[in-house]
Amino acid sequence: MLQPKKTKYRRSQKGRVKGNSQRGNQLAFGSFGIKALEASWITGRQIEAARQAVTRHMKREGQLWIRIFPDKPITKKPAEVRMGKGKGSPEGFVAPIAPGRIILEAEGVPYEVAKEALRLGAQKLPIPTKFIVRNDYVQE
Repeated sequence: MLQPKKTKYRRSQKGRVKGNSQRGNQLAFGSFGIKALEASWITGRQIEAARQAVTRHMKREGQLWIRIFPDKPITKKPAEVRMGKGKGSPEGFVAPIAPGRIILEAEGVPYEVAKEALRLGAQKLPIPTKFIVRNDYVQE
C-alpha cells in the first residue's frame, strides 16, 4: 500500500479542494491516461486496486505510471467515543484530487487495450474519470 516513509507531522487538517488542478493536468509520460472529473480523496488502497486492474488487463506489457501519491494523513476516532478529548489517531493516507488531475498514464500497448485497461482501473476509483489520449498519438 502506498504511504510516505516519513512525515513531518503526524496529523493534518482536512483542508478543502477548491477549483481545478493547476499541476499534473497534462499527460507527461504515456500516450493514454485517466483524468479526474471531480474533487475527492483517493486512498492508497484504491490506487493499488486500480494499478492491479490495469496491469492485469495489459498482461504486464507496456508501462504504467501512477501520477498521484497519498501523503495526507487521515485520522479517525474509535466508535462510540464522546466529543472532545483531542484529535483521533492516524488511520491511513489519502491523495487529495482536484478536477483535471491525471491519475494514471499508460504506454506501449494498442489503443483498444489501453482504453479497456484504464476503464477497469477507473472502476476502482471513487470518482468519475475520463479517458484521454495524447494529441500527437497516431494509431497503427
